[in-house]
Amino acid sequence: QVQVAESGGGLVQPGGSLRLSCTYSGTSWGAVTMGWYRQSPGKSRELIATVTSGGTTNYGESANGRFTVSRDNRKNTLDLQMNNLKPEDTAVYLCNARRTVTPVFNSWGQGTQVTVSE
Repeated sequence: QVQVAESGGGLVQPGGSLRLSCTYSGTSWGAVTMGWYRQSPGKSRELIATVTSGGTTNYGESANGRFTVSRDNRKNTLDLQMNNLKPEDTAVYLCNARRTVTPVFNSWGQGTQVTVSE
């Protein structure tokens, strides 16, 4: 099974920065797309960005010009650099790793909480 783990969340003041890291393990297959998402209470999960194994980055509904994703295929990681954080950025940040061809998988981490508050 493919496992995904996030780290780096915490409490930060408005205007501050955080760097989240995601790692997947449990497969040696390539063609794995990774992505960062976020979800706040009462809201649906929102896409921040996905990055294919070839390095193609696609920004989603939560792209805001303050977030940057970077992938390291060698380490199976996808980092999310978040700058100038705002209270509206408070959410559980979730990482995903998936393949859409056999062997298919679509694995999520448990999420890491980011709270932006004084």
